[in-house]
Amino acid sequence: MTSELENLAGLDPDDPRPPSQQIANVLRAAIRTRKFEPGERLPSQNDLAERYNVARETVKTALRILRDERLIVTRQGSGAFVRAQTERPVGLRPHVEAAFERAQVTIEFAGFSGETLHGVLTEPLDKIRAGLLTPESVTVRILLPDTGEPMALPCLAETQADDPGVRERAERITRRHTDAIVEAVRELGELGLVKDAVAEVRVHRAAPLFKLYILNGEEAFFGFYPVVEHTVMIKGQPTAIYDPMGKDAILFHRAVSDDEASDASQYVDQARTWFDSMWSTIAHDYTP
Repeated sequence: MTSELENLAGLDPDDPRPPSQQIANVLRAAIRTRKFEPGERLPSQNDLAERYNVARETVKTALRILRDERLIVTRQGSGAFVRAQTERPVGLRPHVEAAFERAQVTIEFAGFSGETLHGVLTEPLDKIRAGLLTPESVTVRILLPDTGEPMALPCLAETQADDPGVRERAERITRRHTDAIVEAVRELGELGLVKDAVAEVRVHRAAPLFKLYILNGEEAFFGFYPVVEHTVMIKGQPTAIYDPMGKDAILFHRAVSDDEASDASQYVDQARTWFDSMWSTIAHDYTP
């Protein structure tokens, strides 16, 4: 364990974020890169406090952040351990790529920023450009919260109040990913690689509490956003916010062809009905 401690990055004195957040970031990176394997015990609170020359309470706060993100579990008297299962039980990416093998492709997403959607669409769209996939039509519909309006989430952690700076940060993230998706899909049509290529974004005033993917009207993936406290930079200042964390949301899968779940077809049908009802009623065109 001594060598693992020595290999952990140190604190940056020029980083405005509190030591607890910095320590959490270092440990998160170590877990993600498998420096600590699933099921492995992390260094003790005392060892971490000594390594970073901070109080144990600071380390406890850092570990609490990772626990809230479901990266670790703590066992009284034994310490903190990397979760044995840190990946989603359902891998979304292979299903999205398989969806693009159809002649008519429809991808519908409801969630927070579209960041994960952007990630899973990148490869199949690249394969269309390379001529490896040849769908006749691609339709992408994206349903997101309106960051131009006051929101319950994300919000300031201390007061739980809406904050324009927090919403502006969410808007930048949303715009970066949705603009990239819309431009990539439309380019396929402009290049003549796809006969009909449409990507639309609409927004609504509901809080982002879950994410939903519907693929070709036949598969649905649903996951709750855990609300996590973390520190971000707002107008140059470190600010603690409550944020719906989509990257670690566990997705549950239902498919019309799923014989193991008798309600699967009904679930997918209801997911489509809900999406269409939101899209055609309270949602409106996204104008950043």
